[in-house]
Formats: sequence, structure tokens, C-alpha cells
Amino acid sequence: MTFSEFLVSHGGIFFAGLGIAVAVFLSGIGSAKGVGLVGEAASGLMIEEPEKFGKSLVLQLLPGTQGLYGFVIGLMLLGKLDASLGLAEGMYLFAASLPVGFVGWMSAIAQGKTAAAGIAILAKNEEQSTKGIIYAVMVETYALLSFVISLILINAVSF
Repeated sequence: MTFSEFLVSHGGIFFAGLGIAVAVFLSGIGSAKGVGLVGEAASGLMIEEPEKFGKSLVLQLLPGTQGLYGFVIGLMLLGKLDASLGLAEGMYLFAASLPVGFVGWMSAIAQGKTAAAGIAILAKNEEQSTKGIIYAVMVETYALLSFVISLILINAVSF
């Protein structure tokens, strides 16, 4: 069997599986980086003001949602896997994973940086800390839009 014959015969499941990996890995890497950035900033605050833990935790959790979006899309793609999946269908599912994977990756890091700046607001003026949360949630909008597009793409075509 030549490579092209193998690709035509088994490429669908390969590309769909690659889509699962892209959705979960990229958004997960972004979330890990973003949550880590905020955790570093919050840890410094905890030394001086441990009573602000709850408010800092809200900011730290925000960049983690992108990883959840990618995980949900990965699970939905997993439900579409079938050994008889054609090459075109597999490539379509791979393409459907790209929005949540790439936007999730980059927006989680950007949200982490924004939320880390929100930790500075919390440290200096606790009454204004909600504004830091709002700034970080604004970045979330783009992750949510990419999640919705991936979701629509997955459900737009039935195989």
C-alpha cells in the first residue's frame, strides 16, 4: 500500500484525531501559561495580605477557561471518530478544531497577563479590584467566540 492509498483509506481518522490534539493541547498550553502567570503575581500578594486569597483566586481561574473550551471541543470531536471516516470529513473536523485551539492558546496567555495586572489593582486598591476582573473578562470574549465557531462547525455537518 502506498502512502497516498494509506492516506485516502485512513487519513480521515488521522486528521480528526489531530484536530482533537490541536483543540486540547493548544488551549491547554495557553491556559497553563496564563494561570501560571497569575499564580506568580498572586503568590507575592499572599505573603503580605493572605486575606485577599479569594479575590485573587477569581483572577487566577479566568485564563483556565480556554483549556476547558478546548477540552469540550476535543470531546465532541471524539464522538465523531469512526474508522470509516473519510479524508475530507477528517480534514473538515481538523479545521473545526483550529479556532478554539489557536485562539484559546493565545487568548489564555493574554488573559493571564491582564489578570496578573488585576492582581496589582487588588494589591493597591481592593475596592477597585472588580475592574481588574472586567479587564480580564474582556479577553475571554474572543476565546468564547472561537469556542462557539468550533462548536458550530462540528455540528454543521453530519457524517
